[in-house]
Amino acid sequence: MGEGRQHAAPVSGEYRDSLRADCASCFALCCVAPAFSASTDFAIDKPAGKPCPNLGADFGCTIHDSLRQRGFPGCTVYDCFGAGQRIAQVTFGGQDWRSSPRLAARMFEAFPVMRNLHELLWYLSEALTLSPARSVHGELRKALEEIERHTHSDPETLVRLDVDALRREVNPLLSRASELVRARAKRRGADHRGADLIGRDLRTANLRGANLRGAYLIGANLGGVDLSLADVIGADVRGANLGGADLTRTIFLTQSQLDAAKGDLDTKLPASLTAPRHWLPSAAGRRDLGLDPA
Repeated sequence: MGEGRQHAAPVSGEYRDSLRADCASCFALCCVAPAFSASTDFAIDKPAGKPCPNLGADFGCTIHDSLRQRGFPGCTVYDCFGAGQRIAQVTFGGQDWRSSPRLAARMFEAFPVMRNLHELLWYLSEALTLSPARSVHGELRKALEEIERHTHSDPETLVRLDVDALRREVNPLLSRASELVRARAKRRGADHRGADLIGRDLRTANLRGANLRGAYLIGANLGGVDLSLADVIGADVRGANLGGADLTRTIFLTQSQLDAAKGDLDTKLPASLTAPRHWLPSAAGRRDLGLDPA
């Protein structure tokens, strides 16, 4: 079997869709449960469990269309992986924290736990679509089913769950799947796991099949780079230039990573992800990002 990201399709598209945020089925948990501090990501301080002042009575954001301009880019890159609607509609049976305030504290405690579980499910379900990792599909599916069972726990059980222990069990499986996939890359790139690549110009680097797990790529220039079969799980790409890069076969790429990066309409994406609204048009974007002469 030749190089490439081949799909065994043991996970349905409907299941993966359940791991995408559906804000209409949530009660704005991400706008209330987490704390954030005034920074380049957030214009104000907000303690945990307190509603953001921009939250409307209908659980919608009153500045949703201008979050970046109003100093809240951190909100635009947050992804709950569908945990919000699971907590709202399944764990708490459609009860919301406003009309049932006695549930609020437990709901806010359970939400980040569910979010971590759903993130693991997202990566496991992707690994199960990769044919080169077929030899570990049995273990991957067993891990997915175990974590899926945890997502059906009652609130008290959820908040006591040791998510770090689950991550320690899952990460070696994801690493093995990654290695099997990346081994298919021709002229495989270097191992940059956890590397400090902040602000680096990587436009001429060979990153095909590279290990970029947990790498710091903040502000790095990846314009036009082929990232086929590269593993980017946990990579920090805030402000990174992805203009014209080929990400169609990058593994473990998430929408939130794209949302945090810069790009243009020449950036090639997998079908499951979309170009963020703040990305620039192709021609203007490539000039502004320094890929083409003015």
